[in-house]
Amino acid sequence: MSKVTSKYQVTLPKAIAQQYRIRPGDDIEWTPAGDAIRVTPSAGRASPDDRESRLRLFDQATERHRQRMRGRKLARPAKRGWTREDLYGRGRSR
Repeated sequence: MSKVTSKYQVTLPKAIAQQYRIRPGDDIEWTPAGDAIRVTPSAGRASPDDRESRLRLFDQATERHRQRMRGRKLARPAKRGWTREDLYGRGRSR
C-alpha cells in the first residue's frame, strides 16, 4: 500500500519495481482506466541490465552527434592580444 504525499508523489513498492525492471530515473505512464489507474513503464526505455543494448544506444548517440557536427566549422579562439605565456611573468619583476 502506498500513500500520496502533499506533493502528489507516490512511492513504488520495491517488489513491483524489481518485477517490471523499473529503476530510478525511468519514465512511467499514468493512464485512467475506468475506476482504476493503469501505471506502465514507458515503451521506449532501454534495458539497463543488457550491456550490449547500452553499448548499441551509446554508438547510436555517438553517430547522431557526428552527423550533427559534420560540416560545421570549429570555432577558433578569439584573438585577445596576449598569450598564456604572457601571464606567467605578469606582476613579477624581471
